[in-house]
Parts: sequence; C-alpha cells; structure tokens
Amino acid sequence: MAKQKKGEGFHSAAGLIRYFDAEEKTSLKIPPWFIIIMCVATIVIITAVHVAIQF
Repeated sequence: MAKQKKGEGFHSAAGLIRYFDAEEKTSLKIPPWFIIIMCVATIVIITAVHVAIQF
C-alpha cells in the first residue's frame, strides 16, 4: 500500500505548483488599508461623475 503524504492537498495531486509558499522580500507590499481607501475613493469619484453627467 502507498504511503500518504501529510500536508499535500488537491493542488499537489493535480500537479499544480503552489507559488504562494515562497514570498520574495523585494516584492511590492501594499497594505490592506490602502486598498480599501482606493476602493472607496474610486466609488466616490465614479458616483460624482455619474451624478454630474445626469444634470
């Protein structure tokens, strides 16, 4: 009977490489609060343009 390896899930069985295991130190890191602020700012700008065009 074959031994089962612990910690390997469907990704390993499908032959997919898990890229999220290795994180580079030189990569650009964006804080979560910045993403939320940018989303809110985008919503406000799009709504303002939409309201301005209708009048």
